[in-house]
Amino acid sequence: MAVICKAGGMNYFLDYTIPAAPDNAEFEFPHDEIRPGTTIPLSETNADVVHTPELPARTGIIGATVPEAKLEAEQLITHSRATEASLYEDPSNSLQAGVGTLVATFTEGSGWQDA
Repeated sequence: MAVICKAGGMNYFLDYTIPAAPDNAEFEFPHDEIRPGTTIPLSETNADVVHTPELPARTGIIGATVPEAKLEAEQLITHSRATEASLYEDPSNSLQAGVGTLVATFTEGSGWQDA
């Protein structure tokens, strides 16, 4: 029997965009509608290859309060190549970008701006 514990507090999500590394013009990954979620090296698949200069991301952020969520989100941002991000409160736990109530935005060099 498994017990699932959920930390108290709100459900926060960070939407941000990860640009390709400076030495790469773009990301490349296979797009396989038949086996979604399967990871296959590009050299071993004949699936269509998608090329994109950036990847949108949405990550769950743990925090009981907005300041805690901002601190956690900032740690994530500084360890990625993202330069901007939006923090949402989303009780629906959606993985869809832009869902929920915008709490604050982050811009590298300027920090947080409350919504």
